[in-house]
Amino acid sequence: MLAFLGTTALVLVAGAPWALLAAAGGEDLESPQNVEVSIIDDVFLLKWNSSESVGNVTFSADYQTPGMHNWIELPGCQYITGTMCDFSSVKLSVFEKIQLRIRAEKGNRTSPWHEVGSFIPFRKAQIGPPKVHLKAEDKAIIVNISPPGTKDSLMWAMDILSFTYSVVIWKNSSSVDERTETVYPGVENKLPSPENIEVDVKDQSYVLKWDYTYENMTFQAQWLRAYFKKILGNHSDKWQQIPGCENVRATQCVFPQKVFSKGAYFLRVQASDGNKTSFWSEEKRLDTEMQTVILPPVISMKSVDNSLHIYIGASKETENKSTSQHYPLIYEIIFWENTSNAERKILQKKTDFIVPNLQPRTVYCVKARAVIEDEKWNKSSVFSDILCEKTKPGNTSITWIIAGVCTALFSIPVAIYVVKGLLRCINYVFFPSCKPPPNIDQCFSEQSLKNLLLSASEEQTERCFIIENSYSLVTVEETSQVDEDHKQYSSQTSRDSGNYSNEDENSGSKTSRELLQQGLV
Repeated sequence: MLAFLGTTALVLVAGAPWALLAAAGGEDLESPQNVEVSIIDDVFLLKWNSSESVGNVTFSADYQTPGMHNWIELPGCQYITGTMCDFSSVKLSVFEKIQLRIRAEKGNRTSPWHEVGSFIPFRKAQIGPPKVHLKAEDKAIIVNISPPGTKDSLMWAMDILSFTYSVVIWKNSSSVDERTETVYPGVENKLPSPENIEVDVKDQSYVLKWDYTYENMTFQAQWLRAYFKKILGNHSDKWQQIPGCENVRATQCVFPQKVFSKGAYFLRVQASDGNKTSFWSEEKRLDTEMQTVILPPVISMKSVDNSLHIYIGASKETENKSTSQHYPLIYEIIFWENTSNAERKILQKKTDFIVPNLQPRTVYCVKARAVIEDEKWNKSSVFSDILCEKTKPGNTSITWIIAGVCTALFSIPVAIYVVKGLLRCINYVFFPSCKPPPNIDQCFSEQSLKNLLLSASEEQTERCFIIENSYSLVTVEETSQVDEDHKQYSSQTSRDSGNYSNEDENSGSKTSRELLQQGLV
């Protein structure tokens, strides 16, 4: 008994992995490959390839839409033995994202899920060929064309009236004489629809423009909110007339921006001539955010020392509705010297700022533009008018001027004082104002001055006679320097009382001459 139980236990243990794999939906099959979705008109097809033997395995698919937390079996794609399934019967919104997944199954064995990336059916759908019926009448052929899709088509419900058809006609025996015609089925004498719809912005208004083949036509334009395109059903009654675009004779119309609030819209145009009307034009999408036009700013500036004080203001046309109220603006300022082409650029968020450290007494020119600071899209205005201004002398120049003036004011008195002192010395030395006493002045007579300037070889000599009591005369030549005589005379006069008499000198010299004459006799 124990041996039997042991054998049974071993069998259960050995079979446990297989049992667990089967119970959990074992994934030992390969997933489908090259899975793709094909949508033509209202026909939805799911196609794939598989390495498993076709016929031995089946394939099942699920789907999921936004807001769903669980996967739901995809009708028409359950236990398929081939490599394609049709899920056209599913009532899905053609404007809503959908996600698919598919796997292979064989008994209790399954493959891993292969998920298909999410997609929007309307964007992925292709227009199928229309149905054509021909009827011959005499020398004419009546062509009846049915629009693509089914009668209650959801895919083209809003576009069925916008279809035009290109019909190629040729003889059965030759393809050389092919002829192509653009026709509008079910309508006789229908006018062509306007083409090349464009929307521009001017000031605070939108300008809707289009092209048309014929002249002297009347046009009208309508608008529809873009979100209606995402809602299933026919919304032809939701189109509204654009103010100012009714019974327009030109190929454009102007209407104010306030007609549309912030958001996305579709616009269309129709031509008419009396009772004849055209199909509506191709719809033009208008995004009010993308159509925002930024007008150039108005700049003014003032020179402050060696700097420029720049002021940036909004254009007069945007004073009532400033773009900066809805979008953050930055300003790109470009400035350069008037005599140079080297430009410098700065970015500022302020509307009042100073550009420092410029060259003094130099003419600078400035221009600016506004730029929207947004991650989604980059938009800017054109540059403003160019404004030029000359900088004033800087603080450094004024300082040097003040220092120079102060130095000059201080140096002028000093120079005057020095010159006056120098003149005083010159006058004192060369042009004395007071004269010495007569007894001193005689020493500096012209003859004395000449003697002072004579050299030693030109010194004068005097003959002196000594008269003795014995009446014998001895002639002695005595040579003396003018300077020594001057010293003796000066010392003699200094010992006098100051009274000098010319008479004594004359009498003495006279006596000497008389004695000399007597001796000679």
